[in-house]
Amino acid sequence: MPTGISLHVGLNSVDPDRYGGWDGTLLACENDARDMARLARAAGFADTVVLTQEGTVDRVVTELRAAAERLAAGDVLLFTYSGHGGQVPDVTGPDDEPDRRDETLVLYDRQFLDDEVHQEFLRFDDGVRIVTFFDCCHSGSSVELPGAADITGRYLPEPKQVELYERDRDFYDDLQRTLAKDAVAGGDGQGPPVILISACQDNQTAADGPVNGAFTEALLAVWGDGTFRGDYRTFHRAIQRRLPPSQSPNLYTTGAPSAAFLGQRPFTV
Repeated sequence: MPTGISLHVGLNSVDPDRYGGWDGTLLACENDARDMARLARAAGFADTVVLTQEGTVDRVVTELRAAAERLAAGDVLLFTYSGHGGQVPDVTGPDDEPDRRDETLVLYDRQFLDDEVHQEFLRFDDGVRIVTFFDCCHSGSSVELPGAADITGRYLPEPKQVELYERDRDFYDDLQRTLAKDAVAGGDGQGPPVILISACQDNQTAADGPVNGAFTEALLAVWGDGTFRGDYRTFHRAIQRRLPPSQSPNLYTTGAPSAAFLGQRPFTV
């Protein structure tokens, strides 16, 4: 039988000492992580939940690498993140990021680049299935969602993004260049197949909420405690229909997932 491991990261705040006094307070991200872990357990995954102050780059990397050591071809990793999203300028060229921006997960101690996520996924056996759900904003905009005056957007505000990038420019520029060199040195392999369903497009914001984030709330409603019977594309479209055009969930793949993988019922171990 295949093995399923899941990692659920939810941050209701970040370390203000590392983010220039900004603590990024949110309401529902820890709830999102717990609820996604509950869903994963019911589907047969062995789950780990990482909340707020535990949500450092080192902790997330440690958990991903531990999973990479355990999982083999035919197994599955489920990785969910709920918190702020941000962007930094991409210095490795337009072939890497057409919009010349690297999207980030805003972890407790620093921003975690999308290139870093990809690099960690390359540590997995090529036959491991990887499924990710990110409930965060991947936009530099600091405009709240229309019609959601009482709901906080899950974005690192653009003025703060600029301030932090100018402060840490050398670190992020060097990190991007190192990751790009490592990718070239690693050869032409595509890595394991990855399915990402995210809360919104790169140029949109994702809404927090009193209990769950808007995306996670829609996902849980569509899943219906396991009553959903479609595949990943159908799941994505059903979630999309529950959210406004200003927050349109994205389905993105890397590593060329097979038709059989995409055609599975979500959360299939």
